[in-house]
Order: sequence, then structure tokens, then C-alpha cells
Amino acid sequence: MLTFALSKGRLADKILKMLKQMDLCDIEISDEDRRLVIEEGQYRFFLAKPSDVPTFVESGVADMGVVGKDTILEENRDIAEVLDLGFGKCRMCVCAKKGEGEAYKLKPNLRVATKYPNIAKEYFDTLHQNITIIKLNGSVELAAIVGLSDVIVDIVESGRTLKENGLEDVTTIHNLSARLIVNNASLKTKYDEISNIISGFKELVKE
Repeated sequence: MLTFALSKGRLADKILKMLKQMDLCDIEISDEDRRLVIEEGQYRFFLAKPSDVPTFVESGVADMGVVGKDTILEENRDIAEVLDLGFGKCRMCVCAKKGEGEAYKLKPNLRVATKYPNIAKEYFDTLHQNITIIKLNGSVELAAIVGLSDVIVDIVESGRTLKENGLEDVTTIHNLSARLIVNNASLKTKYDEISNIISGFKELVKE
């Protein structure tokens, strides 16, 4: 049996629809569905929080997974990233109050609020800048608005939330999208099955 770990919500729905197009399964998940493990034929699906997907794949409990590039970067697990699925596109950015631009690069002791401390640290290490990271779980924008932080590092899609709160994205750290990941051992022991699935995804991504 081949096992997938999927992020709950829209991403899982998208992947299941793609697998249906590939004639591999025919599963639909409603908003009321509370199942965490779903099996059909030779496939099993784990529905997990995005941050947990790389952990399931790295451990080998799941052979494959689909998760955002932001989670892959933040979790930094020993996994094979095999395909950019081309949807869920957004950016990881440094954001500041409107008009401040890249002035943050000149501050000797920068306060950075973020949900992604590892990504933030890696970026500011490249600048050799001394920072204090403030880890938040909710609306990171609020930290910059009320003065808890000088800047924030967060995902930007349309930028509407930033604009409505007097902020702007000033530096793009990473371009993000949904990615297909594979357990390193499974890639060897289940090579044929996994290769077929990767090929099927590639064909759909081209369309």
C-alpha cells in the first residue's frame, strides 16, 4: 500500500482531484468529514496539519506527501522534494511599515515577528544582521502595527491585508507553491509506483 500525507483543506481537495484525474482513486472529503485516515484500493491517505506532513514523510510512515514550500523550508526534514505542483503560489517576504522600504537592513538590533523563525533566521544570517525573533501564531501584521517588531516575515498572496494595515512587502525571500515530497527509502523500494505517480502529476501540471 502506498501512503500519502496531505495537508487538510483546499490542498488535500486539490490533490485528491488530481489523483482522480489520474484514475488512481475516487475520494471526496466534505467539510463535515472528520476522518484522519482514508483508504481506497492500494492507497492510504493521512490528513494532517501542514507542519506535520514532512515529519510523516521523513519517518517513512508516509511514502509521499504534498505540502507548501514554506513548510518544507521551515521544518528542514530529510526528504526528497520531487516536483513543484504549480498551485498555491505565494511569496515569503519581509514586510515593513509603508514607506520604510529596506531601512530595516540598517538597524543594528532588528526585531522580527514571524510564524517562520527558521526561515527568518536563515535570511537575516545572510545579511549578518543581529536580530531578535518574536515567534507568533496569529496575525503577524499586528506586531509591526503596534510596535512589537520592526518588521515581519510572513507569506504574502495578494498583499491586501498588508495594504489595509499600512504595511508593504519590501523583500521577497522565497517564491512558494505546493510541492510533492517523497520518503528517501520509499523512493528506492517503491520506485516504479512512485515514478508513475510523479509522471502523472507532471502531465497534469503541464496542462
